Amino acid sequence: MQHGVAMSEQEDSSRPLSPAGRADVERVAARARGVGVRVERCVNSGKLRADQTATILAGAIGGRVECIAGLNPSDAVQPIADWLTQQARVSPTGAIAVVGHLPFLDRLTSLLVAGDADAHAVRFQNAGLVKLVPKDKVPGYAVAWILSPELA
Repeated sequence: MQHGVAMSEQEDSSRPLSPAGRADVERVAARARGVGVRVERCVNSGKLRADQTATILAGAIGGRVECIAGLNPSDAVQPIADWLTQQARVSPTGAIAVVGHLPFLDRLTSLLVAGDADAHAVRFQNAGLVKLVPKDKVPGYAVAWILSPELA
């Protein structure tokens, strides 16, 4: 999930969610809950807007909120891709929500889905939630669905 729309740096240098951004995240999280989405963990970068988004999401669909290293906008995606793949092997039913930023989420999803971080496999938007599932017989992931604020 990409974090919701944040306040500008001029408005607040800590960049919390804007009222509209909070409302978008709440709407998407409620819709996800309504269709039965549940997670064990909501990991985020620790930036305020991502942590607020993860907290709202976890409040709706469960999971503990955790700040982890490696999810900042320009971080390398391979370490997190490897970590997610390992987590899927260890706990195949333990869904993880990754709440972060662009361009990181675009590059991570592209690597997981297309095997190429530069493939632009999914067009993210603020407060958008994308569900990936492991492919059946080959490595990698497939996009199961995308929920945008407009659809929630």
